[in-house]
Amino acid sequence: MSELSVAPWKVLIVDDHEMVRMGLRTYLSLDSRFEVIGEASSGLDAIETLRNGGYGGDLPQIVLMDLMMPGMNGVEATRALLEHYPGFRIIILTSFLEDEKVVVAIEAGAVSYVLKTVSAEELIYAMQGAVKNMPVMSGDVSQALTRGLRKRSASPDVEGLTEREREVLLLIAEGRTNKDIGDELHISIKTVKTHVSNLLMKCELEDRTQLAIFAHRKGWAKEG
Repeated sequence: MSELSVAPWKVLIVDDHEMVRMGLRTYLSLDSRFEVIGEASSGLDAIETLRNGGYGGDLPQIVLMDLMMPGMNGVEATRALLEHYPGFRIIILTSFLEDEKVVVAIEAGAVSYVLKTVSAEELIYAMQGAVKNMPVMSGDVSQALTRGLRKRSASPDVEGLTEREREVLLLIAEGRTNKDIGDELHISIKTVKTHVSNLLMKCELEDRTQLAIFAHRKGWAKEG
């Protein structure tokens, strides 16, 4: 399944706008290298359908994922999908070119970040890259990624934590259990435990209580 000539690559389109989904499906139906097996109007919709057996029993290999959707955004959906289906190649397809959005999407595991203003040929090129698990980004997106990473490294209060680790830390500060955190962030308890271990190591602390105190002292946690 490493070559496009072997069989069409199965594609799932996740976007909350019906006209976008229709346009993508119509265009991709003209390319024999790809087969659209289904659509979803949200990340939650896609995850629920996959949990119930997929689209006609099929699983996608490439996911075209919108970024801003109700209920669960594209970054959250990307993390959740890749946790259960690590072989998926997810391309973020969005209208937003904000530095931080590009960074968190790539951190979540998206293979590429593509703007909806690209030509049809450019989208196909990105999908061909996804087949080979190779990122394809325009100059604007690459620059946004670079700027976002520089801002991260220059920020004095990040303490070397990823966005997901910060989310876990804030929930710990609220007194949430690992199960609560997993349910809130749509990740497994095992993944939560890994984030907690990383937090303890990075913050040089010994337990969850110290992590909670650390978050409050930094002013990151909500005051009850």
